[in-house]
Amino acid sequence: MKFSPLHDRILVKPVDAETKTKGGIIIPDTAQEKPMQADVVAVGKGRRLEDGRLVPIGVKVGDRILYGKWSGTEVKLAGVDHVILKEEDLFGVVG
Repeated sequence: MKFSPLHDRILVKPVDAETKTKGGIIIPDTAQEKPMQADVVAVGKGRRLEDGRLVPIGVKVGDRILYGKWSGTEVKLAGVDHVILKEEDLFGVVG
């Protein structure tokens, strides 16, 4: 399935949460933290200013980003979990 975000929206695939602590203790699904890192899958064209100029998005496909824990809209595309975010929900690029 092909999906193209509109305007200043970004489609990301969250990175799987850690299932073990550094000490080797297995974390059950119910106690795992919601992921805050994701890989960018697709980006929109950018945000339009009032004068009609287009401001491109500051991330590109393949970047690993950090975003707010409760940001975005969770969707399932082709059986895989994704999140649609606005550019303003991003904290930065990791790496």
